[in-house]
Amino acid sequence: MKVQSNNFIPAAQIAINDPDLQTAVTTGTTSAFTRRQAAMYAVSQEHGQTLRQQAAAIKRHALNNLADLLEQAEANMQANGIQVLWAVDAAEANQHVLDIAQRHDVKSVVKSKSMVTEETGLNHALEAANIDVLETDLGEYIVQLGGETPSHIVAPIVHKTKESIRDLLVAKANMPPTDDTSEMTQFARQLLRQRFLAADMGVSGGNFILAKTGSICLVSNEGNIRLTTSLPRVHVALVGIEKIVPTVADYALLTQVLPRSATGQSLAVYTQIVNGPRQPGETDGPEHVYVILVDNGRSHIYTSDYCEALACIRCGACLNGCPVYQVTGGHAYGWVYPGPIGAVVTPLLIGLENASPLPYASSLCGMCKEVCPVDIDIPRMLLDLRHDLVEMGQGSAMWNVGMKAWAWGTKSPGIFGLGGKAAALGRNLVPNTLPGPLKGWTDYRTPPKFAPKSFRELWQEREQGRKGEGVKG
Repeated sequence: MKVQSNNFIPAAQIAINDPDLQTAVTTGTTSAFTRRQAAMYAVSQEHGQTLRQQAAAIKRHALNNLADLLEQAEANMQANGIQVLWAVDAAEANQHVLDIAQRHDVKSVVKSKSMVTEETGLNHALEAANIDVLETDLGEYIVQLGGETPSHIVAPIVHKTKESIRDLLVAKANMPPTDDTSEMTQFARQLLRQRFLAADMGVSGGNFILAKTGSICLVSNEGNIRLTTSLPRVHVALVGIEKIVPTVADYALLTQVLPRSATGQSLAVYTQIVNGPRQPGETDGPEHVYVILVDNGRSHIYTSDYCEALACIRCGACLNGCPVYQVTGGHAYGWVYPGPIGAVVTPLLIGLENASPLPYASSLCGMCKEVCPVDIDIPRMLLDLRHDLVEMGQGSAMWNVGMKAWAWGTKSPGIFGLGGKAAALGRNLVPNTLPGPLKGWTDYRTPPKFAPKSFRELWQEREQGRKGEGVKG
């Protein structure tokens, strides 16, 4: 996927003025956020917060022991008959898949939803090798049909209305016209079922990998992942190295907070654990299973002050709660990962210089941390990234001049006091707008009135009053 993250501001302006997108994203995020709140705290507020803290502890323990857990997972997957490969970057990950496809004479591929394969651009690599590839998640299928990219980590077509989906299916898939969502779904299901049966290889991601058992854990609601991983004779899973967790008990806890946070369900419809290829005497399952452990910049994050970002379990809750995402949608972020977590991991994975507006794409309201099922401190990391941009010399010249002027003024009590009086006078003369570059703030807000007396003046009066009382005594 082409990186366009530096275009966030103009892309956001377009999104804000798109009424269909506004309707779709507002409806989708509001519904998801409401369901998440109900599911997470169905028992009690205390119970929901305890689940979050337990999940956070599991992920941080896993990150603290990542190297050992990766070695343990590799050994146990190999013992299960899974062939394990490592990929330092996107190109190597895609090449591994192409080599596997060539080895097994693969002509057609079905894919389940996977953010890692979006990150590596796997579909384009397969198509360039004349291998037919089809997304089987309904949302991803519609995105692929329309030549678009997903706009949400969990709900790829949250930016689309039902009417636009209908028109796309009619135009590109020859669906008989209908406004009934169940009929649309049934049409897609019948079309996809034939592709499942004919596919030579299935490609999936992985929500978690269990180090102790060497198992791939997959969570879904549509059943397409189970078909993708069991019907074709070859199954390839591309999984980020941060997805390792120690035990089944850890997974049992994480698989409670993931669906609650993602879709507002106590448990996903399908919770699948893949332990390896078909064994002698078994009639179901693939003949070959490969796991490609993908780094692609994660080691760099792991050794930085942003390691906490690797705890993300890709639930999308921070997107649904973010006031910025709610009005811009996901495509404005310009790469694979949108929303608050995208504003952190995108600069870290593709370079801060290639995504410089994203750390500022936040009101710093803190909702992203509040809803995160593993309690990632996203606001802190956004502030740190802003600091990094300034250190790189990426801050705007006007901002730098303004901050230097502010620093100069605050060092002198006299100048600071005059500045306050001038600001109050200006506010009274022009009550609804601020001058110069500050006008951008008041274009969308009503500026507050200044108090009749500043805090500094009130403090001086208080001190003078105390001195006067001391003289009288």
